[in-house]
Amino acid sequence: QVQLVESGGGLVQAGGSLRLACAASGRTFSDYAVAWFRQVPGKGLEFAAAISWSGRTTEYADSGKGRFTLSRDNAKNTVYLKMNNLKPEDTAVYYCAADKTSLLYTTISQYDYWGQGTQVTVSS
Repeated sequence: QVQLVESGGGLVQAGGSLRLACAASGRTFSDYAVAWFRQVPGKGLEFAAAISWSGRTTEYADSGKGRFTLSRDNAKNTVYLKMNNLKPEDTAVYYCAADKTSLLYTTISQYDYWGQGTQVTVSS
């Protein structure tokens, strides 16, 4: 069992930056791929970014390419999502999710463990 806790959300003006953190406990975090999904009220979860267990492979949704950067510190059991040049359309609840795999997935169903989410609000 892996427990995930997100932090770092908040209110920021358009063009600003935030760094989200996903802290894990319970198992060897370095065995897990981690993804970030986001959800706008009234809409389904949307893939944002994912990072492999080693940190060597990342994948980003088109909406975040060039603006979002994933990194991980397995010694601290934490994955970070740095978001730059934020836009109002990035406003959402951001969830991190983990799966014990050496592969990288963008689909919701692949991930077994989820955090509670952190709100990101970008004002125009």
